[in-house]
Amino acid sequence: MLNLKIRALAEKIRDKGLRKKVIELLENPVFEIGGKVFSGLPLDVSPAGLSHHHCYQGGYMEHIISATNLALALCNSIEKVYNGKVNRDLVIAGILLHDIFKPVTYTMNENGNYVTTGLADYMDHLSIVISELVRRGFPLELIHVVSAHHGEYGPIRPHTIEALICHLADLMDSRLNGEVLNAAAYLVKKAVGEELPGLTSKEAFEIIRSKADEGWEGVAKTVEKIKKGRASRKT
Repeated sequence: MLNLKIRALAEKIRDKGLRKKVIELLENPVFEIGGKVFSGLPLDVSPAGLSHHHCYQGGYMEHIISATNLALALCNSIEKVYNGKVNRDLVIAGILLHDIFKPVTYTMNENGNYVTTGLADYMDHLSIVISELVRRGFPLELIHVVSAHHGEYGPIRPHTIEALICHLADLMDSRLNGEVLNAAAYLVKKAVGEELPGLTSKEAFEIIRSKADEGWEGVAKTVEKIKKGRASRKT
């Protein structure tokens, strides 16, 4: 079942045909090649990265929802401040689908760590999504939005305002999350002398806030609180 927050964002796509195609892909993000079907991790469980950002359970959903919010905020600024025109359908569809096949390239090993699958040895998530969008008959303009979301580090730079919005929203959210996780990890190590593996965004923001409110003692207390909470969830 599709995450309700993701569905609500997809429902903002006004073009009925495009909305239907986007929701169908979100509900069944599988990749088939050579007679094999690759499904990967469920979207609700998958991280959005393995090291730099959203590298924890549920990180994928957080990234997509946050990046979509940022993209819509950019749309508002362009329209209301600069009097520009934006095709919001392309922006929403593009940001919802830009990482849709990352979970297909991830799995969890016996140690509980997220690692890449065998499919990732042959294709990256961007190559997969471009091929699938073409195969499924998505509009060329949308395919460009998705293919350009890595900006100068991807196969093509953004050539439309919609592609630029999605690139910037993806970059902003990835950078925001990565910086917060790194900052929290540093605070934990300095406060208690050891790492707290598997930090989530909610834990990281709580740790940073505790430092601002109560100093190093606050960080130590928050780390202990997080440890106790994790232990209780395991029992």
